[in-house]
Amino acid sequence: MSDKRDYYDVLGVSKEADATELKKAFRSLARKYHPDKNDSPDADEKFKEIQEAYAVLSDNDKRRNYDRFGHNSPGGSPFGPGGFQGFNINLEDILGGDFFSSMFGGRSSRTSRSQGHDILVRHEINLEAVLEGGKDELEVDLPSICEDCQGTGAKDGVTKQCRECDGAGQVRVRQQIGPFVQDSVRSCQSCDGSGRTYDSRCKSCSGDGMQSESQVLRFSIPKGAQDGTRLRMRGKGQPAPNGRGIPGDLFIQLVVEEHPWFERNGMDLIMSLPLGFTALALGSSVNLPHIDGKDLVIKVPAGTNSGDTITISGRGLPSGRGVGRGDVVVLCKLHMPKKFDKGTKKILESIRENLDGKSDLMDKIISDANDRRN
Repeated sequence: MSDKRDYYDVLGVSKEADATELKKAFRSLARKYHPDKNDSPDADEKFKEIQEAYAVLSDNDKRRNYDRFGHNSPGGSPFGPGGFQGFNINLEDILGGDFFSSMFGGRSSRTSRSQGHDILVRHEINLEAVLEGGKDELEVDLPSICEDCQGTGAKDGVTKQCRECDGAGQVRVRQQIGPFVQDSVRSCQSCDGSGRTYDSRCKSCSGDGMQSESQVLRFSIPKGAQDGTRLRMRGKGQPAPNGRGIPGDLFIQLVVEEHPWFERNGMDLIMSLPLGFTALALGSSVNLPHIDGKDLVIKVPAGTNSGDTITISGRGLPSGRGVGRGDVVVLCKLHMPKKFDKGTKKILESIRENLDGKSDLMDKIISDANDRRN
């Protein structure tokens, strides 16, 4: 009596399972136990067991024989004297091309239309541009199709059908992967997947099929644009290889330059304002040029402490939708001169008691703490 596990139990399906259920179960278990994906010591044995079960149950004749006799069928193993040694199926159909692509760095047999690479360029803008948005332009050298060979890389654009792939641009490769024999379709190396070759290179582009050309790109900066925002220009990227296919896209990444005194926090603009003691104690008004073209008037109330903030509503940046504006938040800081002349020192000494107050240090600490709580 055989000690092998029941094939239906191995795949976790019922005896009434159809071909779709079998394939689904095999796909799931094969992904889990493939030795290149699973480091368990028994992964290799389990993987072989799963293959054997699927090889029998997916074959109508072998399945009927197994359902009748189990593992003790007349004539021994259904795979011949040598037993199960793997079977020839298209694993990409069962497991999907992405499975082998991730394991072996190869490509799926699914092909797509040839497309050129995308290009990324960076463009610096200031806060004024973020506030207002609007039109902008950038001059940059970009690859374009060589006019002399029309992107083919061949002298005068004369090409011929590739002998290696008969013009298909792809070749079928059979590869042994463990007990499996995998049939896969890959790009033809002789023609780089184009299906065409040539005898002489184009002198203008040295066979690349592309040339560099200075272009002026015109685009719109959205109001409230964030640092790192990417603007997409379809079809402005690298031309398709060999002049066949569609060009890639060009992305313009906006880089917001630093402002002399503002820092950005979403829609708000934050700045530090250094003030003298008298400006904090007696109050003052400060006018600064602002990014919207109108002076920013900062009114400092009398008795302001260093570290207090003043909020000026509606003078910040717009949202990404261009509706409304954030605030300007001003952090007041005491600016202490490094040196005082003798006359100033004498005046400060004379008013020290009035400025510092008569209460001792601990009373001041407790009073300040109470003020913060309230």
